[in-house]
Amino acid sequence: MHKIRTYNAISSKGLSRFSADKYEVGSDLSDPQGFILRSQKLHEEQVPESLLAVARAGAGVNNVPVADYTDQGIVVFNTPGANANAVKELIVAGLLLASRDIYGGMNYVQELTHMDDGGEMGKLLEKEKKRFAGSEIMGKTLGVVGLGAIGSIIANLALDLGMDVVGYDPAISVEAAWQLSSQVERMDSLEALLAKSDFVTLHVPAIPATKHLINSETLSVMKSTAKILNFAREEIVSTEDMVKALESGVIAGYICDFPTPEFLGNPKIIAMPHIGASTAEAEENCAVMAANQLMDYIENGNIHNSVNFPPTKLARNGGARLTFANQNVPKVLGSVLSILADFDLNVLDMVNKSRNEVAYNIIDVEGDISDEILQKVGQVEGVIRVRAV
Repeated sequence: MHKIRTYNAISSKGLSRFSADKYEVGSDLSDPQGFILRSQKLHEEQVPESLLAVARAGAGVNNVPVADYTDQGIVVFNTPGANANAVKELIVAGLLLASRDIYGGMNYVQELTHMDDGGEMGKLLEKEKKRFAGSEIMGKTLGVVGLGAIGSIIANLALDLGMDVVGYDPAISVEAAWQLSSQVERMDSLEALLAKSDFVTLHVPAIPATKHLINSETLSVMKSTAKILNFAREEIVSTEDMVKALESGVIAGYICDFPTPEFLGNPKIIAMPHIGASTAEAEENCAVMAANQLMDYIENGNIHNSVNFPPTKLARNGGARLTFANQNVPKVLGSVLSILADFDLNVLDMVNKSRNEVAYNIIDVEGDISDEILQKVGQVEGVIRVRAV
């Protein structure tokens, strides 16, 4: 019986994927093989020796100590694209809120509590509505920074809304490139994109390379009428530099999903309470994807949508299955294959993949994998973790 420890409120639609005859699921289980969570911070959480994998029901994994888990051979999954539609719809709302003072107009109406004559109210609103005039997004240029699962969807949607779209992503995947319309103009640098855009939407992960990607230097190349939308991660934008840029008129507005005390009361900032993925559908999609990834890894050793291990998949074609993670150095795989040969185990099929400093292997053999074999493989220099699946 496999054990899955849950954190936060995970959608029942996802948890129901764990069949009762194979899995025990709960928030206080000891010796779990898997964690499934949303926003729970794991940096101070004790790591059970039994833990094989962690699945984050969402895209960002800054609440997970990924590097530490990698050193222990623990696979970390996320769910890219599962909440893409929810974020997409909120970004469209953000674009409209940024281009027209819808928010200000709605607040103004709610302040008219002293008026009880509908006719007089109508006359007043007709007179005052020019205060909330804006511009249309059709014909404006949207810059999309990061053309992954969500960025490519936003780029294509903006084209449908009549916008010109420019994009920048030095690490765009082949899969994302196929999904991207040929009408999206690729920019050679972030600065070139920022200088050309009327609106900029950010879709990059929070990693050291993207921390404060938007700062005083990058903001300085933008149009004074431009506005930035950040529904990716708070750390991508320097709060201090953004506030200064808005106060001095370097840019015109900031729409984000990450409120901070510095933003409160600033009329040029629209801050939402981190609701980008807060729809029932998105939570269900993320939970289902996270559960499926955990199960396939625990039961078959397959890896899909991991942030620290290479994508690795091998169909079951009989035999016993051995998996192991190792440092990405020479001779490790050869040493393991020699051990299998010493025990007269014929290899039926295998796959070996690497990602940066870590490698991962799935080997199907004809025969049984004994505890002695696992012990010997685990003793090979460079092997991080081994198991029979």
